[in-house]
Amino acid sequence: MRKLFALFCAVLIAVFCIAGSAPAKDKTVTFVDFSWSSVQMHNRIAGFVLEHGYGYKPNYIFAESVPGLTGLARGDIDVAMEMWVDNVLDWYNEAVGKDKKVIDLGPTFPDSPQGWYVPTFVIEGDEERGIEPMAPDLRSVYDLPKYWELFKDPEKPNKGRFYNAIPGWVVHDINLKKLEAYGLTETFEPFGPGSQTSLATAIVTAYNRGQPVLAYYWEPEWIMGMLNMTRLEEPPYDPKKWNDEAGYACEFPAARVHIGINADFLKNNTEILSFLANYETTLEQNNAALAYMQQNNADIETTAVWFLKEYKDLWTKWIPDDKVKEKVLKALKKIK
Repeated sequence: MRKLFALFCAVLIAVFCIAGSAPAKDKTVTFVDFSWSSVQMHNRIAGFVLEHGYGYKPNYIFAESVPGLTGLARGDIDVAMEMWVDNVLDWYNEAVGKDKKVIDLGPTFPDSPQGWYVPTFVIEGDEERGIEPMAPDLRSVYDLPKYWELFKDPEKPNKGRFYNAIPGWVVHDINLKKLEAYGLTETFEPFGPGSQTSLATAIVTAYNRGQPVLAYYWEPEWIMGMLNMTRLEEPPYDPKKWNDEAGYACEFPAARVHIGINADFLKNNTEILSFLANYETTLEQNNAALAYMQQNNADIETTAVWFLKEYKDLWTKWIPDDKVKEKVLKALKKIK
C-alpha cells in the first residue's frame, strides 16, 4: 500500500483526469519478455494473478530493451515489469516525463547494484578449494591492466577478455564506453555473449574450475545468490560523467527497476492499477526464486508458481479485493 499511496496522485493526474475508467474490452494484457530471467519471472507472476484473479489473458512478447520499451510507449505492449530506468534514462524522461505515454508504477524490487565482477577467490583465494590469491591487489577497474593475463582471451591471447552484457542491451554499449574511458582497450577485449544463458555459463564454468573471469553482471540473479563474487570499484557515481561524452566513467547508479504501464491501456483497465502499483519484492526473494529455478532446472512458469506459493503473505497484500485473492489461491491449489 505504501507504493500505491505515493503514486496515487500522480496516476490520477496522468490518467484518470484524462479519461474516465472503462472496463477492458478484450481482457488481454501484453507483457514484454526482455531477455533476462527476473523480468520473465515477474511477468509470469503478474500474469498468473491477472489471469486467475482478474480474468485477463496474458500475452508475452520477446524484445530487447530498446524495441521493447519503444513498444510500451507506442501501445504495442501494455506492461513492462522491469524498466531499468537509469540504463534508459533518455527514453524514460521522454516517455514517462515528457509525453506521459507510460506511467511509472514504482519499484519491482529495491534499487539494484550492477557492475564488473570477478570471483572473490581471484583476490582472496579459497583455502577449502586449494586456490591461492591470484590478484591480491585487485580492487578497482584501474587495477585491471596489471592483471590482464589472468583473464587472457582465448581468441586474442594478447589481451584479457571482458564478458560484456548481451548485444542489444543498452548497458552493452555503456560498457564499451567505460572500457575506453578507463583506458582498458589496449589490454582488454570485450566479448558479447549471445544470451544471458551464455553469459551465466561462462561465469559459472570458470568459477567451478577455479579460473579467473571478468564479467558484467547485476542483481538480483541466481549467480549472486550461489557464487561468491566481488564487484570491482569504480569512481563514485557522478551525473556529470554519466553520458556518452564522458564515457560513463563512474560506477553505475543504483539501478531503479520500476514497473511501467502504457497510459492508454491503463485508462481502460483501471481495475488492475492497485495490484500493479502495490507489486514489490525484495532482492533476497528474487535471488531465492532464481536460484530455485536454476537448482531445479525449472521453467519460468514453474518458478512463478513456486514464488506465489512460497511468498503468499507477500503477494496477498498486493491485492485489495478479497474475492480476487481467493480466485488466485484456488488456482494455485490446483497446481501440484
